[in-house]
Amino acid sequence: MNYTLHQLQVFLKVAQCQSITKAAEELHLTQPAVSIQLKNFQDQFEIPLTEIIGRKLYVTDFGKEIVLAAEKIINEVHAINYKMQAYQGKLSGRLKISIVSTGKYIMPYFLADFLKLHPDVELILDVTNKSKVIKSLEKNEVDFSLVSILPETLTVNRIELMPNRLFLVSNSATEFPEKIYDKNILENIPIILREMGSGTRQSMEQFMRLNNLNVKKKLELTSNEAVKQAVIAGLGCSIMPIIGIKNEITTGNLQIIPVRGLPIQSTWNLIWQKNKNFSPVAKAYLTFLEEYKQEIIKTKFDWENAY
Repeated sequence: MNYTLHQLQVFLKVAQCQSITKAAEELHLTQPAVSIQLKNFQDQFEIPLTEIIGRKLYVTDFGKEIVLAAEKIINEVHAINYKMQAYQGKLSGRLKISIVSTGKYIMPYFLADFLKLHPDVELILDVTNKSKVIKSLEKNEVDFSLVSILPETLTVNRIELMPNRLFLVSNSATEFPEKIYDKNILENIPIILREMGSGTRQSMEQFMRLNNLNVKKKLELTSNEAVKQAVIAGLGCSIMPIIGIKNEITTGNLQIIPVRGLPIQSTWNLIWQKNKNFSPVAKAYLTFLEEYKQEIIKTKFDWENAY
């Protein structure tokens, strides 16, 4: 066999995207170039790596085994490059973090200055729901994960970043004249929920269960942005993290409904598997957070204290 590192990288990207077109876009190559590299790589194996069913590309069982082997090879190559650059006094390599969707409103602020200090560090940030975030950590696909609810199935270490507070909100056209409402208001208004597996959904359901509330589910949506737009449109109310609705509260598109027992309180945690072997980049990032976390919170999130 005489495959190249480039062919391994192309095959991995095709396997991840399950599409030659999408792989070409992410690799900044033409579609024919990706197809040629994939064919040249396939020609070295007598067993198919991929198959097309109904115009969709799938990785075969054998192909999945090659994916695992290719990932190990690529990671070893990166490790060699990191060691060389570290020997030269440079910090470089990949920092891989998976975050729940609401985390996109805070995580960039905890990364920006670190990446400015170390321009050779490559950030891979995966934004998804809580169940997929935990799965990526469990499979050791990432260095860290950002969650507001700690996993029950994994033993993890963590660094607390900042509070996460969830309020009941509606659009501003709906009138809520009382200074404060009892919790049972949630039983009398249509509620918009996130999808199953979402940390926000889990927090809402726990609050309702603890307070014996039977709410009217109006609809279920798969992102905080979708929930936000549905609430603004007047389709219902929702319990949402304040971190994701600052602009809408400021502009008057949304309003907080004051309810006894709210906001729901939790904490944003950056977590990692216990006994994780950190790369030099991951170690450096933890050191950075320990030193600058409070300064970032004060300069970027002090506005939260007004709510």
